[in-house]
Amino acid sequence: MKQVDLHVHSNKSDGTYTPSKLVDYALEKGLSAFALTDHDTTDGLAEALSYAADKPIEVIPGIEFSTEYEGKDVHVLGLYIQYKEAAFQAKLQSFVDARIERNKKMCRNLQEADIDITYEKLCEESLGAVITRSHYAAYLLNHGYVKSRTDAFSQYVGDHCKYFVPREKVTPSQAVDIILKAKGVPILAHPPLYHMGKDRLDTLVSRLKADGLIGIEAIYSTYSNQEERDMFRLAKKYDLLPSGGSDFHGGNKPGLDLAVGYGKLFVPESILEDIKKAAIT
Repeated sequence: MKQVDLHVHSNKSDGTYTPSKLVDYALEKGLSAFALTDHDTTDGLAEALSYAADKPIEVIPGIEFSTEYEGKDVHVLGLYIQYKEAAFQAKLQSFVDARIERNKKMCRNLQEADIDITYEKLCEESLGAVITRSHYAAYLLNHGYVKSRTDAFSQYVGDHCKYFVPREKVTPSQAVDIILKAKGVPILAHPPLYHMGKDRLDTLVSRLKADGLIGIEAIYSTYSNQEERDMFRLAKKYDLLPSGGSDFHGGNKPGLDLAVGYGKLFVPESILEDIKKAAIT
């Protein structure tokens, strides 16, 4: 049975592989398709799609929106998005503008801790990627301010650090709407990671279903057997399509590999067939 991976990141957000390298690696891993779902950006899609055009693999244009729900970070994937549409790109640009202002403020905060950092220096070292906290951690580590990425988060860029500036986020419902308007398939990403509790998660899924949610990530690198069963059960309850992916980030998530996650992940191609039908209709 052929295998797919519907949750993958490149160096255009917080992964370490270029979009082209991801195509080659996906072929090496024997995938028939993978979705490039960078955080809040589609900057890597043109490269990946062009590079894969004459190769025996499907690159699915996607995105992963970072949203907030009742104080929790919640991620919504969009698969088969028509990412070139002007309205969709205009919405993304508004996110970019807000993100830039947030990052400039965060750099100013870190300067108050006697750290030699500016937004321009951070961008230069991040090679044009969408700046995330992993890029701050890499900068602090590379310049000797911390001994590890973990130290960077605990001392400087973690949620409860005084230098951290929270990012303006859309709601999960807004993300679903944006994806639908781009003719994509909205999928709730890795729900067990939100640690909401069964009833609260059920409420969220019910609301998003009413908003047009089409799928839920039922297969994922870190799920226990019970969590996977729970996600398939939730999918069935709300008539949602199951999806699955590794959440591959290259070197930024050591030990987590494309296609197989931590070794046991398998997302069958049959899962993609239903998602593709939903995108076509």
